[in-house]
Amino acid sequence: MYENEIYSDSNTGRYTTYQTDGNLYTGSGTTGTSGNAAEGKKKKRGVFGKFMLSLSLGLVFGLFAGAGFYAVQLGADRLLPQESRNEVPAEIETQQKPASGNVLSNVSQVTYVTDDVSGVVEEVMPAMVSIVNNSTRTGSFFGYTYTESVPSAGSGIIVEERDNELLIVTNNHVVEGADSLEVTFIDGSTAQASIKGLDAEMDLGVIAVAVDSLSQETRNAITMATLGDSDSLKLGMPVIAIGNALGIGQSVTNGIISALDREVTSEDGTTGTFIQTNAAINGGNSGGALLTITGEVIGINSGKIRGTGVEGMGYAIPISKASPIIADLMERQTRADKVAEEEMGYMGISLQEVNAEMAQYLGMPQGVHVMEVDENSAAEAAGMKKRDIIVKFDGQRISSYADLQDVLQYYRAGETVTVTVKRIVDGEYESLDLELTLGTRTAE
Repeated sequence: MYENEIYSDSNTGRYTTYQTDGNLYTGSGTTGTSGNAAEGKKKKRGVFGKFMLSLSLGLVFGLFAGAGFYAVQLGADRLLPQESRNEVPAEIETQQKPASGNVLSNVSQVTYVTDDVSGVVEEVMPAMVSIVNNSTRTGSFFGYTYTESVPSAGSGIIVEERDNELLIVTNNHVVEGADSLEVTFIDGSTAQASIKGLDAEMDLGVIAVAVDSLSQETRNAITMATLGDSDSLKLGMPVIAIGNALGIGQSVTNGIISALDREVTSEDGTTGTFIQTNAAINGGNSGGALLTITGEVIGINSGKIRGTGVEGMGYAIPISKASPIIADLMERQTRADKVAEEEMGYMGISLQEVNAEMAQYLGMPQGVHVMEVDENSAAEAAGMKKRDIIVKFDGQRISSYADLQDVLQYYRAGETVTVTVKRIVDGEYESLDLELTLGTRTAE
């Protein structure tokens, strides 16, 4: 025998191998066939069996895991309310949650703003009113002069009840020049309103409704709005706009704060600083409320830029700037009834109207041009001078002689009012406020 040689038994098929290490190894196989081939087949069968076993165990585990997850989810559905399952997980909340509804995580910022504002709207809507301004317009057609009633729609916000009056804030342009004002409340009832005070420069107005004119049902239905702080606003904060859009009734839109301290020039040439929002604000929304999602009034809707390709640019007067003016207007005497002609106040001046075309052509402010000041008149005592241009009377904008006549019908002789004039000083028009005590026609 030699080392590393194989001897086989033809009867049994067993083989014997002698290797160089002197050990004897015995195996089984077919005569003339290597033992490594048989061993390889055995190993292949073992690997395939293990693979099938692992696959079977994986499928069984998956079935049991899926059944367990389904059971847990089914139990959660029955035990927990829907609101609880939609909450932002507590572990991502910071120690302080902003009032805007934003939630910050320790890792990244997560914004959670609900689209459902129905709860806020339900709470504040009773403080909102619709306003119809019934005014008269005079015109001419082929030499014939005519007058017609021109109703216009706007909105208002109930802010206070004082001295048997319900005080409502709105825009000046919503109520100025009115022959009558009709207010509609949350329950659909209507009432007549009177001018309490107007500020043309800030486009603010306060009107009053006699509480005695309201039914008990209406009194129970209405509420007072809460004025907020517009100085604390930030870009991107969610807001809600409510108003009598297009004059067809109260409607609600929402959006965000798009810009702050936005300077805008209105159609009449006055410039103001506004809150800009992408909440839809259309005709009739003027005088309505811009609200936070907690229901506080942070702006008074004033209008919208109109034009081709312009969308999502609404404006509101910041409430923090409006509040001092509103407080002053609420202190003024309500002008509910026109005074008798013999009791009407008188200034003692000769006038000429400066219309828009003349003002633009001559570079003059639009208003009423003082041609002469009578001696010993109320106007002279107040310091009014020839060539002054009257632009406001007791806060109400004066653009024409008709405007001044309409306003004077509500003021008696002896009342003191503030008259704003434009006067040329060093070649430039300056604004002056004159305190004028109205006289009587007979005394002059």
